[in-house]
Amino acid sequence: MSVTLDIKLKRANKVYHEGETVAGVVTLCCKEQLQHNGITLSMDGIVNLQLSSKSVGVFEAFYNSVKPIQLISSSIEAAKAGKIPGGKTEIPFEFPLISKGNKVLYETYHGVFVNIQYTLRCDLKRPLLAKDLSRSCEFIVHSQPQISKIVPTPVKFSITPETLQNVRERSQLPRFLIRGHLDATSCVISQPLTGEVQVDKSDVPVKSIELQLVRVETCGCAEGYARDATEIQNIQIAEGDVGHGLPIPVYMVFPRLFTCPTLETTNFKVEFEINVVVILQDDHLITENFPLKLCRV
Repeated sequence: MSVTLDIKLKRANKVYHEGETVAGVVTLCCKEQLQHNGITLSMDGIVNLQLSSKSVGVFEAFYNSVKPIQLISSSIEAAKAGKIPGGKTEIPFEFPLISKGNKVLYETYHGVFVNIQYTLRCDLKRPLLAKDLSRSCEFIVHSQPQISKIVPTPVKFSITPETLQNVRERSQLPRFLIRGHLDATSCVISQPLTGEVQVDKSDVPVKSIELQLVRVETCGCAEGYARDATEIQNIQIAEGDVGHGLPIPVYMVFPRLFTCPTLETTNFKVEFEINVVVILQDDHLITENFPLKLCRV
């Protein structure tokens, strides 16, 4: 006998804030009457921390993962044991979005070594030989907007062979001058990062200009901290030998779920950086790094 179980939230975008009510319906579709031993609904919010392979040997006490942090956990009985008639049945539910104790509900974030996730799970228990059914559904939590207003402060940059760090043989570098600005490094997460970059001169033709968004995740305990930087996205803003003195617009939208407001707690940190990358025809790679502070207003 085929039975389908589904969870549908009332909000199409599935975005909630702390203190609000997560409401929806559990949908059951079956061709004939269904016997069951109870339907339960649970809501969980968990921070999963994991160490990268290079850090595992350093922190023996950690082994491969750090203990998950439970932010929210509650469950309700949606229906007592009994029978469900054939056809489509909808069971409404409501959960208040309130954290456990004095914990803060951090914003939903899908990273590599830090993962903050909120889920609803429905379990339908069935008698004896019939297989139990379960269904999960993720919903998104946004942190409360900060009250203070952000005043964008433009950041200017100028890249020459002399300003570069981590260079082995500076004398062998081609001569170049790349200038530009970012309109702000304290950014509103729902608005794009903007600015300009221009190549004033370069002995070697330019091959490509790219924008690289990087997440910097730090997990730690009393023994020490493991800091890992990984790429979120890379956008090419110019290809080929661009005209010298021509301003090239910088425009990057922060991807949903893979970015969140900059977060710093006792156990972990989530920070973001942007790299302006210029690749020359002879495969010289020129990078300028800018730390970003993301927030929600």
